[in-house]
Amino acid sequence: MTTTPLAPRRSTAVLKRWPTVLALAIAVLGMSDGDPASTAVEGYGEVLPYLALLYLVVGKLRRRAFSWPALFLGGTIVVALNVVGVGPVIATVGIALVALAWSTTGGELRTSPLLRAQALGVIGFGALALVGLALDPDVGRYVIAAGWFLHGIWDLVHLRLDRVVSRSYAEACAVIDILIAVELTFLL
Repeated sequence: MTTTPLAPRRSTAVLKRWPTVLALAIAVLGMSDGDPASTAVEGYGEVLPYLALLYLVVGKLRRRAFSWPALFLGGTIVVALNVVGVGPVIATVGIALVALAWSTTGGELRTSPLLRAQALGVIGFGALALVGLALDPDVGRYVIAAGWFLHGIWDLVHLRLDRVVSRSYAEACAVIDILIAVELTFLL
C-alpha cells in the first residue's frame, strides 16, 4: 500500500476553494478597524444594492463569465461617479434604474422568471439598504446586516442552482456577505 503525501491534497483542496480563500482575505482586510459604527454601516449600506445589481446585469447579459469583470467595471463606475460628486447610493440607484429599464427591453423581464427574480432582488436589497441607511446607525446596522446575510443566502442559492453568475463569484460573495453580516451584528 502506497501512501500519498498530504501536502498535494491540501494544496489541491485550497486551489479548488480559491473563492473562499479570496473572500476570507478580503473580509479580514476590509473589516472596520476601529472606525465608528456609523461609518461602517453607511459604507456597507451603500454597497448592498450593488451586489444584487451585479446579478441583474450578468443575468441580462446571459454571460456568467462576466461576473468578475462586471464586478470590477461596476465598482469602477461607482467610484468614478463618487469622485465627480455623485454619491455611491445615488450612483447605484441610477445604475439600477438603467439596468431595470434595460431588462425590460425585448420583454425579457416579463418572460424570464430568472431575470424577474434578479430584478426583484435589486428592489428588495435596495430597499433594505435604504431603510438601514435612513435609520439611526445603531438600529440601521441590524437592517443592513440582515440584508448582507440574506444576500449571502441569495448567493448560496445561486451557487447551488448553478445559475446567473459564475460559481466562483457566488461562492466568494456568499462568504464575504455572511462575514460582513457577522461583523455588523456582533463586532461593531
